[in-house]
Amino acid sequence: MNGLSRFLKVTLKVCIPVFAAVSLSAQGVNKYIPVSKHVSNDNGITWPYGQVIPHFAMPADTLDALDIQEGISDDEKLMFTVLQGLVNKTHPRLFLFQPAGEGKYKWPEKLGLCMDELPRAKRFELVRKYAAELDGVVLYDPSKNIHYANLASTVAGIENLLPVTQPLHQLLLNEGIKLPVRTDLTRLNFTRTTQIYDYLYKYYWKRCTHRLLVSQPPERGFVRDLAVASGAAIVWLDARKWNENVILRKFLKEMKPGESLVTGWFPEERSGVGMTAEYGLSTIPSDFYMNATVYAGMSQPVHYPKVSKMPELENKIYLALFLSDGDNVQYCQHAMSQLWDKEGRGSIPINWTISPGLVDFGPALLNYYYDTATENDCFASGPSGLGYSLIYDSHNYIWNSDSGEAISPYVKWTQQYLEKSGLRIITIWDEINDEQRSAYARYCRYLYGLTLQDWEHQPYKLPTLVQDRNLPVIANLPCYANGVDVIYSFWQDTIAKFDGSKPLFLSAQGESWKMGPDNIVALKERLEALSPGNIVICRGDHFFNLYRKANGLPFNLTLSPDVTVKTSLSKTSSDLVADGSAAEKQMWVSGTDDGKAWIQFDFKKKYLISRYVVRHAGNAGLPDSLNTRDFKLEVSNDGKKWESADCQSGNTMPVTDVDIVPVKARYIRLSITDSGEDQRARIADIEIYGSVL
Repeated sequence: MNGLSRFLKVTLKVCIPVFAAVSLSAQGVNKYIPVSKHVSNDNGITWPYGQVIPHFAMPADTLDALDIQEGISDDEKLMFTVLQGLVNKTHPRLFLFQPAGEGKYKWPEKLGLCMDELPRAKRFELVRKYAAELDGVVLYDPSKNIHYANLASTVAGIENLLPVTQPLHQLLLNEGIKLPVRTDLTRLNFTRTTQIYDYLYKYYWKRCTHRLLVSQPPERGFVRDLAVASGAAIVWLDARKWNENVILRKFLKEMKPGESLVTGWFPEERSGVGMTAEYGLSTIPSDFYMNATVYAGMSQPVHYPKVSKMPELENKIYLALFLSDGDNVQYCQHAMSQLWDKEGRGSIPINWTISPGLVDFGPALLNYYYDTATENDCFASGPSGLGYSLIYDSHNYIWNSDSGEAISPYVKWTQQYLEKSGLRIITIWDEINDEQRSAYARYCRYLYGLTLQDWEHQPYKLPTLVQDRNLPVIANLPCYANGVDVIYSFWQDTIAKFDGSKPLFLSAQGESWKMGPDNIVALKERLEALSPGNIVICRGDHFFNLYRKANGLPFNLTLSPDVTVKTSLSKTSSDLVADGSAAEKQMWVSGTDDGKAWIQFDFKKKYLISRYVVRHAGNAGLPDSLNTRDFKLEVSNDGKKWESADCQSGNTMPVTDVDIVPVKARYIRLSITDSGEDQRARIADIEIYGSVL
């Protein structure tokens, strides 16, 4: 046997088709990037590699609840939020009510949380109830400097202590709650903020997790429970002030891109978020996010909503309208929930930006939106993926990160969370260069497209382009519009002069704090008057696939309005194999358990097929042992004579994402010969990518 023969024998896997086929094919490379798995635990926290924050145990059947909105001191509020983190770290049992625009009981009622709310006068009974789980107290004196509260909270999380002032400690003693002083920070005489955080860095940072840093004002509670339960440091440093800038950099440079995250907020947005981007990190804004240690413990499997078929491509104006600020999990918890209830939602396509991090921060909140979404509600990721990363600051003309290599860990992590959350579009703040666009094109294969922020509102400073012949990048014009009048005025002349000779694709973004579904419905009517019958308001996933189709790029053919699907005997509808949802309840299941099954698509005309994606049982949260093991992709022009385009054997991954040698075909068939452990085929979703011939 010569060297070439030996090489082929070792590396080439040949599949013999189940159905008569003309050609043989090698096993294509699966380009799927694995994600951290859904977990459930009865007690304690789990924090697997690749997961943003810890996953907590399921909340208790009945939670102890306390309203700390008013009537108690700031020192007590801090004590109770830290107590919440310490208690819920073992098992979520404590819920705190704080100011919420959506209403005090909205989320507990929507998500089925049962509570025993204590009167404020009996609030210390909570400390008494959980005192046995604490190791004592850490004393601090905020009169010297309010930032001692953050130092004390950090120490509390590391050493399982309750942070209290001297008067509050005495009050506990008067109530008969005798917790010993384990750490006394009142002995410190620092008066400057930088001294306090430098002390935290020198003596406690090495004992903190470096996977999470919480940036939070010392007088604010909210996400403090998460910091304490995670063992994270809590700081509040202003990147605009040189002496504080230097201290903040000490923390950031010891965190790892693609594994570490900042949450909370900053004294000033662009300097703080920009500095984290310098170190390849991102920020999930959460400084008003409540009860993270309760919501992060709720059921994790995501209820991906179905995606309707896109409209036919015609010579019309396709407009995608995005609402801003979804990177902010507190927005998702508060303001978005109010917009969600406004009149007009569902009557017109709206693209809601949300945080991919909700998969961990609040999976039940994410599922509430997904479960109540209409076919006109589409979801997209806020800037610039997994957490807010300000790659280029166009306000200050600063590249916080200037290479594709520098942002690659962040982009790869983003890809994992796009898959986990089901988000196919990202809004980039503010811009990215060619190398960085290429990183998104290479590593974020789940994306349909990117939008950019053109703050100068000058067409076409940021031109529409296609990165690496695959990823469309389109500017939001206008971006962050503070009302629908701004959007109308910007595109008024362009729409009025539209001649219908070819499709026109426009993307715009509105400031979510200043517009909602009712305003967008009114905008549609005004735009229609400018060019009657030519305005198509689009879901973002439809928008980018239509753009791809119009420009000769591969698009997801299963979104085509005229595609038909046939399958072998099944227990569920054949439509479920390509409904855009990988949720378990939307899964196609074979009607036999002999290991064999087939799924066939008819796209009504030939396309140049170049890629396919199969989402198996594991992608829907089922055990990976049920993933399809052996299967092949076959192509045909007449539905009778088939050729094998790719084959896979011994698969264990929850997703198969393969580029194939481009081939012209009208029909596609997935032929399964080994369905997994119980030999009953389960397919969560299939995508076929092809371009117009």
